[in-house]
Amino acid sequence: MNIEFAILDWIQEHLSCPLMDWLMVFFSRLGDSGLIWIIITIILLIPRKTRRYGLTCALSLLFSLLLCNLGLKPLVMRERPFAGKELELLVEMPQDFSFPSGHTSSSFAAATALYSHGRSWGIPAYILAVLIAFSRLYLYVHFPSDVIAGAAVGIICGILARLIIKKWAK
Repeated sequence: MNIEFAILDWIQEHLSCPLMDWLMVFFSRLGDSGLIWIIITIILLIPRKTRRYGLTCALSLLFSLLLCNLGLKPLVMRERPFAGKELELLVEMPQDFSFPSGHTSSSFAAATALYSHGRSWGIPAYILAVLIAFSRLYLYVHFPSDVIAGAAVGIICGILARLIIKKWAK
């Protein structure tokens, strides 16, 4: 775990500035409760042309919620990196467990679902997912392994959702 604290401390020492503080809080808030991904999903569900994209995103987000937030977090019960440290957080102190990152999981689930329907949708979604994931490190609310695991869980959820929707929509 020392390497993980070293990474978080390096980010704080070398990247921290008022502009980055604002940007990272902004990106993190976009990921709160999967908000940006839920909005995108709803928008995609409206037109018939993109409804399949929306269904894939919705299912990937549901899988991410079940596996990450309701499954792994209470099972692993990992404390957050700020626990026991004298830090002034830029965001409200999360009350749930740390492993894996729910923000990252939902972001990569939706991005993978969108990428499975085309690069023009997926590449911007992955860029946003990476920014949201990095914000969780910058804000000192997740360990790097939380974010890596969250990305892996999200990618699996996105792939699974695409396979189910593809089979169901035949």
